[in-house]
Amino acid sequence: MTYTPSTFTPISSGWTVAPLEGPVPVAVTEAGPVPAAVPGVIHTDLLRAGLIDDPFDGDNEAAQQWIGDTSWRYATTFEWHDDGSARHDLVAYGLDTVATVTLNGTVIAHTENQHRSYRWPVAALLREGANELVVEFAAPVPEVNRRAAEFGALPQVNHHEFNQLRKTASHFGWDWGIDVAGCGIWQPIGIDSWSGVRIDAVRPLVAVEADGTGLLTAHVEIERADASTDGPSQGVGVSIQVAGHGDWVNFGDVIPEGVSAGVFELRVPNVQKWWPVGHGEQPLYDVAVSVGEAKWTGRVGFRNVRVDTAPDAAGRPFNLYVNDELVLVRGVNWIPDHAFLTEISPERYARRLADAVEANVNLIRIWGGGIYESDAFYERADELGLLVWQDFLFACAAYSEEQHLAAEVEAEAREQITRLAQHPSLVIWNGNNENIWGYVDWGWPALLDGRTWGEGYYRELFPKLLAELDPTRFYSPASPYSFGDYLHPNDEHHGTMHIWDVWNHRDYSVYREYTPRFVSEFGFQGPPAWSTLTRVVHDEPLEPFGAQMLVHQKAHLGNEKLERGARGHLPTVESTDDWHWATQLNQAHAVAFGIAHFRSLAPHNTGAIVWQLNDNWPVVSWAAVDFDEHRKPLWYALREVFAPRFATIQPRSSERALAEAFEGYAPEKDALVLVLVNDTAEAWSGDVELVRADFAGNELARSQVAVTVAARGAETVELPDAVTEFGDPREEIVVARVLGEASGFAPVIWNAAEVVDQALVADGEAFEARAERTEGGYAVTVTARSYVRDVFLHVDRVDPAARVDRGLVTLLAGESARFEIASAAAVDPSEFLTPLVLRTANGLRAAATAE
Repeated sequence: MTYTPSTFTPISSGWTVAPLEGPVPVAVTEAGPVPAAVPGVIHTDLLRAGLIDDPFDGDNEAAQQWIGDTSWRYATTFEWHDDGSARHDLVAYGLDTVATVTLNGTVIAHTENQHRSYRWPVAALLREGANELVVEFAAPVPEVNRRAAEFGALPQVNHHEFNQLRKTASHFGWDWGIDVAGCGIWQPIGIDSWSGVRIDAVRPLVAVEADGTGLLTAHVEIERADASTDGPSQGVGVSIQVAGHGDWVNFGDVIPEGVSAGVFELRVPNVQKWWPVGHGEQPLYDVAVSVGEAKWTGRVGFRNVRVDTAPDAAGRPFNLYVNDELVLVRGVNWIPDHAFLTEISPERYARRLADAVEANVNLIRIWGGGIYESDAFYERADELGLLVWQDFLFACAAYSEEQHLAAEVEAEAREQITRLAQHPSLVIWNGNNENIWGYVDWGWPALLDGRTWGEGYYRELFPKLLAELDPTRFYSPASPYSFGDYLHPNDEHHGTMHIWDVWNHRDYSVYREYTPRFVSEFGFQGPPAWSTLTRVVHDEPLEPFGAQMLVHQKAHLGNEKLERGARGHLPTVESTDDWHWATQLNQAHAVAFGIAHFRSLAPHNTGAIVWQLNDNWPVVSWAAVDFDEHRKPLWYALREVFAPRFATIQPRSSERALAEAFEGYAPEKDALVLVLVNDTAEAWSGDVELVRADFAGNELARSQVAVTVAARGAETVELPDAVTEFGDPREEIVVARVLGEASGFAPVIWNAAEVVDQALVADGEAFEARAERTEGGYAVTVTARSYVRDVFLHVDRVDPAARVDRGLVTLLAGESARFEIASAAAVDPSEFLTPLVLRTANGLRAAATAE
């Protein structure tokens, strides 16, 4: 959403919606116009009216495809009275998507871009008293098909021609998303009455100078209501104030006559720098701009951002610096958090970003098939210190550069660059998701036959606009991208990389075959929480390949890939209950495996961004947090493997060296190594205890090494032979403990065999557990008699609203773990100890052995 002036009066009541043309069910036609929410979308309007069932439930998706094939008429009557202002504009902050806007019977405009706002002078059309406003939306699915027929179909990855229109791509379905292409007035619409001067936009760009002075360069754009009064004869006074953590800094100047923009520099001495989470605090300074009676307010954080992609001995890095400090990126990819965008409240945004921060994430990449995220998202990211990488909205498709689309692309890019300029969290603009890679590897040139496909946007338009509007942010033409001509865009040695052969057709152990500089997308699937899944899937019997289950699995051969991906790692399971737990567990294992390897390559590798944090409906997907806001096992794995101080044991091959620039990667012989990654501002020195033990807790070998790790650094230590010479890999492990309670490094365990091959003791013998009531709900304590892998509580099976503080806890013989469960449900505490709630990897192994 763009800046809303204080003179803006929204028109939000009295709206109705009715179908115009399309395959409309009789019941909907007979109902006539029904109440509509503005802002809102057609699906939620129909749901509230009782005309459709929950779109997410069962196989309703298929039954409701008629909605996207239908055109719709939104209408209201609003009261208006002339207040004497010189200008009266109708402002629409977001129309989704191809719309005709009519005021009192006169057509004002035709629009065709969801991602921009519109302003039209309407004083001549307004009437004292009642006024009728109508917005008619073309049916989106026939509209994209019509445009494909008119302009030529272009390569894309969907069953709809989504790339023909500037509309959220994932509305048309994705390999994790429901197909709910619809329409609606998804942002406020109303009348802006004003006189004199209106502030059109403010771009407050920041920098920190060498002496610690904060530099604010405020670009102020205005519009004059009446040029004969306010224009050529005089300039317009401008006042800018910067506040926060001290006194106001004032500045006064003018925008000269006949000029509609001005640039004003303010210096704030001894400014407090804004830092990413884990690197420092996030002071935010209020900025107030006044031009006559018009006012604009925002917040900025003073920091410098750069990304180094200059060639080095190993290729080209992707090193992100904030305030000249290298940030080792621990990231997640982000999709719209609800298929119906108007259902995402500021509170939901806050909870989802809390999920990120609490999982030790420091960067969120906003994927190019969604939206330019909301003010609420960015404001919270600013406060939390979460870095944001924002894609321009181009994903997995070719896009026409002809005028019918190019004009809209430039308009939306200008508006969104301007809108987001104030947010310190935004550090990277990215041209597209996988489109350059698609052109190179997916057979596009033959399909395009010389037509444009978007390259001009990525290599010319967007760099030009950012140079003009916001040169303070780094721009990447694409993800993945290698930052060099004649280089493959997905080359692991250069820039950013996506890894999707794992998941699609290779085992997750293949992650170790890669030595990427920066991984901006990779991931592995798993089902949502049991309560989330069974709320919408009603197959009888419930099984992975049931009809409704497959409606909620959008990936091509997704459930086959889940089973293939677990093969060789986890036992084959028979029941749907075990399938659910095993595939969730395998998702966590696979992603943690990849991240641990990538982090162990620091500083050669400087970041990994997991696909994905969140879901937009209840679905089997790559998400760490499901649509009902349950933290899947993957989330708990991320919290551990993204810890600022992180230890991992990795195999290293003497035959595989990265580059001379990366010392210590290849040992003299094949070996296991301990890698300590210290992503904190304090160096660490101390001892590490290395123990090889059997599952019963008997110590078989011991060693101790002294290690020093620099701040924001990593250190590799080869494990001694005595510790790694396994007698029986099926029942032995290596445990590395960094000594000292305040070290911040969690113990790390090396399993010499996969779960499927380990001699794990069954649950009933491996541990004892007890449950009790607490002030906040319940607590479960698990005490191990033998080695217990991956203790997890599916508390939502007892109470769908319950949450647990820990997950995927592995215990050595004699160790205990306490799990705190937040729940208001009145249940017997022992319900949290039942076999389908309290799960372990041991249980899967035992079940398979019994079968």
